[in-house]
Amino acid sequence: MSSIHPAILVAREGYAWVPAAAMEILLGGRQALGDWDAFAASWADLPLDTHLPDGHRYRRRRHATLWARAGETEARREAHRPHYQGLEYNRLVGGIERWFEPIRPEIVSGSTFAAVLAFCLRFYGPLRPGSDWHIECHQFRIEARPGAEGLPTPEGVHRDGVDYVLVMLVNRTNIESGTTTVHDATGVALGRFTLSAPLDAALVDDHRVMHGVTAVHPVDSQRPAFRDVLVVTLKAMPG
Repeated sequence: MSSIHPAILVAREGYAWVPAAAMEILLGGRQALGDWDAFAASWADLPLDTHLPDGHRYRRRRHATLWARAGETEARREAHRPHYQGLEYNRLVGGIERWFEPIRPEIVSGSTFAAVLAFCLRFYGPLRPGSDWHIECHQFRIEARPGAEGLPTPEGVHRDGVDYVLVMLVNRTNIESGTTTVHDATGVALGRFTLSAPLDAALVDDHRVMHGVTAVHPVDSQRPAFRDVLVVTLKAMPG
């Protein structure tokens, strides 16, 4: 990572890669992540994403929606609702309401989840002063099997249709590749990096850049292979 603060990089380039050691500090230190083991273990309990077309049986996920008032760093959970993206943002499964099982209450109320949301609100809040926030959180597990690669972004290089995005690695087991690529609005490549250690993160201004992730493959075909990430999106609410 550059020695330049991530906030400056996002303002200047539209994105930043933040390695685990720096991200831990931004989250408030190890003491803020007191339930990390339970938080990370919850990825083993994600249902299959059945909204993908036939042949795409490698993604598991849970979903939660929250909101936060302008200037606050605490988010409040909303009643469970579907996830929706327009076709202009997701050509594969956009244009429909997609219901996913909710993220478990004990994970949402835990210290790690709270630290991540507080960081997002501290980091992105000043970029939209006075705005309340609609927040969506996604637990993703992408599985890779012999002869069946896992696609972290099956829709390809894309925007999410929000204002800002955090992608944070939680676990990476027995896989190769899974490289994040960042592109300008015309598709020109701006950068690439691989989230390889727990807490490695990508911070993205969704208006300015597009992003994608290359397919993952198992290193040892005899062992489970998967990539676990938490994705948090923030969209400013109209006043």
